[in-house]
Amino acid sequence: MLDKIKIFKQRFDEVSDLIIQPDIIMDQKRYVKLNKEYKDLGQIVEKSKEYEKLLNNIAEAKEIISDGSDAEMVEMAKMELDDANGQIPNIEEEIKFMLIPKDPEDAKNVIVEIRAGTGGDEASIFAGDLYRMYTKYCSDRNWKVEIEDISEGTSGGFKEIIFSISGADVYGDMKFESGVHRVQRVPQTETQGRVHTSAATVMVLPEAEEFDIDMKQSDIRVDYFCSSGPGGQSVNTTYSAVRLTHIPSGLVAQCQDQKSQHKNKDKAMKVLRSRLYEQELEKKLAADSLKRNSLVASGDRSAKIRTYNYPQGRVTEHRIGMTLYDLSNVINGDIHKIIDGLKLAENTERLKELGEAL
Repeated sequence: MLDKIKIFKQRFDEVSDLIIQPDIIMDQKRYVKLNKEYKDLGQIVEKSKEYEKLLNNIAEAKEIISDGSDAEMVEMAKMELDDANGQIPNIEEEIKFMLIPKDPEDAKNVIVEIRAGTGGDEASIFAGDLYRMYTKYCSDRNWKVEIEDISEGTSGGFKEIIFSISGADVYGDMKFESGVHRVQRVPQTETQGRVHTSAATVMVLPEAEEFDIDMKQSDIRVDYFCSSGPGGQSVNTTYSAVRLTHIPSGLVAQCQDQKSQHKNKDKAMKVLRSRLYEQELEKKLAADSLKRNSLVASGDRSAKIRTYNYPQGRVTEHRIGMTLYDLSNVINGDIHKIIDGLKLAENTERLKELGEAL
């Protein structure tokens, strides 16, 4: 453990010197990457100081006990030894997980796309429930949510809603939400009280910075059209809505949420850039056996990942076999336990890949 910590400390010192170099500061892409590494390594260094302090306390306590000349000091040393020995396993476990190489995408902000699936109006209502669940979770995490584009359902909720989330390490948590979410409940329109099953698909894309994607303006076709749906006359009668088509890939992004054509174009560009970035990321995932076989990064958006069963008040996370009888809190944004369980499962998997036994 100490040998591994020493390597990380050496790298921390190297990065500390690098991020103050003028040529590094001028290279935005590299500077951002090194700053993130500096922050992550700093956490390991701080935790390793705690670990080394405990080891020193153990060594000192053993020395006092071995000397045995002062009974009162020996008694205090035994207490110190028991306390330090009790803390060592936990701190070693924390450090072990911290030493797992981090996914560089985890620090990114995200674009989330929720689409109503099978189930008609009930699926749209469920898509709205998922959106509210995420906004409340984001509020707990002090993350900022901004709607990028929206298509409302006929009886409430959304046929589709696209929104961005910005904050600290957003993708590292939100990436677990990609997949098919299924709901089992009695719809408001159901007269005979039968339970229906509906679904919505969630896609979480790491938000691409401008320097992440080499996107030529000549490859993008821009179309302007009138916004549809609610928003007032000024929205519906002007060509404020924007649709962007990336000709080489065929990917399309549009936005009609804002009255300003310019703002809509900026938002659509952000979504298009992230979709292109995710497309490149999927190619990397396909070539990476560790991620390809992982619980959360398979890229299979048709996979059913979670079921929300209202009659039983139950939420089942299928990837790790977790069942919580706490649906009302979960649907109100308390998904912390589920995400923590998925993160633990992924890290355990990665430790095994690295030959580290828990």
